[in-house]
Amino acid sequence: MADELRKGLMQILSSSEGLHAIIITDRDGVPILKVNTESVPELALRMNFLSTFANATEQASKLGMGKNNRIISIYQNYQVIQLNKMPVVITLIARNNANTGYLLTLEDTLEPLVQALCGEVASE
Repeated sequence: MADELRKGLMQILSSSEGLHAIIITDRDGVPILKVNTESVPELALRMNFLSTFANATEQASKLGMGKNNRIISIYQNYQVIQLNKMPVVITLIARNNANTGYLLTLEDTLEPLVQALCGEVASE
């Protein structure tokens, strides 16, 4: 099952211009499944980087505007989009000038893969 999911993620990665990585982690930032190109910064694949989303989304949810669903961070060379799909988090790492709107539409494309992954984890 994991190989099929990885293959599906790789197809999405290769067909999305400017996208360097798709990482699915648990809420603590522990990678469950990831695919990436060689262009992705190594720091962005580390657990301490990936785990910051849980803290940031928790704080953002305390602002009184409801549950936080997405965080977009744009740096000098990269952008990071993190999607709250608890019990998992999807992290997309792309070039800073990649089409952010298009990357956000990948949430719908990734949904069936995430559901399959969550079902697989729950059955183990």
